[in-house]
Amino acid sequence: MSEFDLAALARTISVIAIPLLFAITIHEVAHGWTARRCGDQTAYLAGRLTLNPIKHIDLMGTIIVPLALLFFTGGRMVFGWAKPVPVAFNLLRRPQRDMILVAAAGPATNFVMGLGWALVALLAQLGMVGSGGVAEWLLRMGVFGIQINVILAVFNLLPIPPLDGGRVLAGLLPPQGAQLLNRIEPFGFMLVLVLMMTGILWSLLEPFMFFFIDLYWSIAGLG
Repeated sequence: MSEFDLAALARTISVIAIPLLFAITIHEVAHGWTARRCGDQTAYLAGRLTLNPIKHIDLMGTIIVPLALLFFTGGRMVFGWAKPVPVAFNLLRRPQRDMILVAAAGPATNFVMGLGWALVALLAQLGMVGSGGVAEWLLRMGVFGIQINVILAVFNLLPIPPLDGGRVLAGLLPPQGAQLLNRIEPFGFMLVLVLMMTGILWSLLEPFMFFFIDLYWSIAGLG
C-alpha cells in the first residue's frame, strides 16, 4: 500500500472514529451523570463519568464491529456501542420517574451532538473553520457525525429492553405492564438481532432516521 493510500485510509478512519467515539462516550456519560443527579452514585464511583474514551471502550462494540463494517461496507454503514455505565435503579430517589430521565439522557445527548456536527459541517462549507483539505475533512466528519448520532439515538429509542427506549417505556407503564416488559429483557438483544437480520428493523427505523438526518442536513446547508 502506497503512502497516498495509507494517508487516505488514515483520513477515512479519523472521519469515522472521532465522531463515533464522541457519540458513544458522551451517550454513556449522560446516563451516568443523570443517574448521579437523581441520587445514584454508582457510575461516578466506578470512574465512568469521564470523557476519556478508554474508560468506555467495549472491545467488540467500539473496535471490532465498527472496523469490520468500515472495511466490508466501504464506510457506507458504520455502527458501534460502548460499555454501558452501571446504574442502580433502586438507588434513584424516584425510581420510576428517574429511570425515564436516565434512559432518555443518552439518546437526547446524541440528538444534541447531531446538531453540533451539523453546525461543524455548515462552518466548514462557509470556510470559517479551515480551508482546503482541512475544511473538506471537517465537512466529511460533520456529515458522518450527523449520521452516527441519529442512528444511535433512534436505535436506542426502540421500546425493547434493555435499550433506552425499553427503559423509558417501562417507566411510563403501570407496574404490571412494566413487569411484563422487563421479562423480555433477557431476550431483548436476540429480538433486535432477529429484526436486523430479517430487515424489519431498518424498515421500522429508516423513516425516523431520514427525518432527523434531513433536518440536520438542512441546518448544515447540505439539503
